[in-house]
Amino acid sequence: MTALTLKLNSLIKLTREQFYQLCAENPDLKLERNAQGELIIMPPTGGGTGRSNVNLILQVASWNEQNQLGEVFDSSTGYTLPNGADRSPDVSWLEKSRWDALTEEEKEKFIPLCPDFVIEILSPSDSLIKTQQKMQEYMSNGCRLGWLINRKKQEVEIYRPEQEVEVLQSPQTLSGENVLLGFVLNLERIW
Repeated sequence: MTALTLKLNSLIKLTREQFYQLCAENPDLKLERNAQGELIIMPPTGGGTGRSNVNLILQVASWNEQNQLGEVFDSSTGYTLPNGADRSPDVSWLEKSRWDALTEEEKEKFIPLCPDFVIEILSPSDSLIKTQQKMQEYMSNGCRLGWLINRKKQEVEIYRPEQEVEVLQSPQTLSGENVLLGFVLNLERIW
């Protein structure tokens, strides 16, 4: 099963609040919205992807718990990006001052920012091209570091602002560089 895209703009253009309400009233659906206002219905992941996702979250959250530099979010968290897209990366992180600057209402709804760091895991139902486009969208909206993990190929694409994508074959670790200072992701349990 692959993601399904619904084009509704000729019928209705959902406001940010209406899209949030649509998601709230349909909690069994994982919805995203691209910058053109098209709804993307994401299928559930399989066990392998879900297991890898939890392992990634645990590693990032453990580092963050020790360093207290920001906040870690799972794939259920929605972000409204500056270009108007509403996205939910598999793992994301926001620097502490950016999170603290949000109002309580902004923290409870889709976060009106682009994350500083994202991880997307390519699941068997994902389109590589569409996921790469999503990673580029994060970068063009202010993300500082992104990893696209392709478990099947044991490949990682590293995204940085205004740089060519770096592709690594079967890396054992990844560095959080100057974004997640001191963080090293162990990929042993991901592959």
